[in-house]
Amino acid sequence: MSDDRTIPQLRTERLVLRPFTLADAPRVRELAGDRDVAATTLRIPHPYEEGMAEDWIKTHPERFAEGKGVAFAIVLAAEEVLIGAAGVEINRSHERGELGYWIARPYWSHGYATEAAREVVRYAFEAYDLHRIVAHYLVGNAASGRVMEKIGMRREGLLRHHVKKWCRFHDLVAYGLLRHEFDMRKSPPE
Repeated sequence: MSDDRTIPQLRTERLVLRPFTLADAPRVRELAGDRDVAATTLRIPHPYEEGMAEDWIKTHPERFAEGKGVAFAIVLAAEEVLIGAAGVEINRSHERGELGYWIARPYWSHGYATEAAREVVRYAFEAYDLHRIVAHYLVGNAASGRVMEKIGMRREGLLRHHVKKWCRFHDLVAYGLLRHEFDMRKSPPE
């Protein structure tokens, strides 16, 4: 990807997926700083300290320009309120992406994660010409597994004590979706 490319804006029925700006940092810190949100993810630390959101957001343009990944702010279209994040980390040598997402606690159980993840997967397959997209969830976060299933991913296994968070080992559940499976789902039956 060339350096002059910018992160696109995507739309779904209820959401706008757009690039983060530094103006989003206070809201990211507020939402990601919720211990319950951090507990459902591997990469969100707790406490979420001052400056972390800015540091994270500043990495997005370069990572995108280098073809290493894309991160989107998940925004409710009607209210223009940021409620979470979704993105894909790209491994070009294996033509694979890793999907990740989080939604702020007040917005759980409304289908927003599924709606955002479905659009990010579509974008990633098309923009990066990927063969496969994977995702993982901490075994205590079954709601994330339901999101993965709803967007067509298949459970591929359990990685026992695969990660350590907050001084404790956790199992990860692995999901995957191949490009031809995605193409079959979006094509109308003949």
